[in-house]
Amino acid sequence: MSTKQENFCADLSEHPNILVRQYKDTDFQAIASIYNESIAAGNSTMDCQFYTAEDMKVLANKFGDRETILVAERESCVIGWGVIKRYSPRLGYRVCCEISIYFSLAETGKGYGSILQTALLKKVEEFCYHHVVAKILACNQGSIDFHKRFGFEVVGVQKEIGFFKGRWHDMVIMQLVLSHILPYRPEL
Repeated sequence: MSTKQENFCADLSEHPNILVRQYKDTDFQAIASIYNESIAAGNSTMDCQFYTAEDMKVLANKFGDRETILVAERESCVIGWGVIKRYSPRLGYRVCCEISIYFSLAETGKGYGSILQTALLKKVEEFCYHHVVAKILACNQGSIDFHKRFGFEVVGVQKEIGFFKGRWHDMVIMQLVLSHILPYRPEL
């Protein structure tokens, strides 16, 4: 198990026009649109049905107190978003979360993902998560490499765990252990 920890630091001076902030209800249309692009592309989610703004709002309204969405905004336009959610509702897993990031396809490869990932990992620390999981489709080598740059390591591959677009898909499981974060509510 790795306890490698990177400095969660993106060079914001390269992108001074990018703002990362907590989501608002008015963001759900953009969040749904970006997610639907990912569904159509078929390389970053196993979802096969498109989402509406209302669908995204319903999902966000189910979040617990240590779950959230952050959005990346440029010139008042949401261009990407990331989510932190509990890994499992079982009490013993209270120290573990899962994160995901999605960007409009026109905005990928510009360095914005690093800014959002840095903000997500800082929020993960605020939420006192010790263990972070990322599940990535094996065909998405760019996302695997991206997560490795932040200290994530591959801990396994689930073979043929999903079937969509006429073929089987493998899922890469990655983890980041934040060894400096103590157990959340250790009295439990």
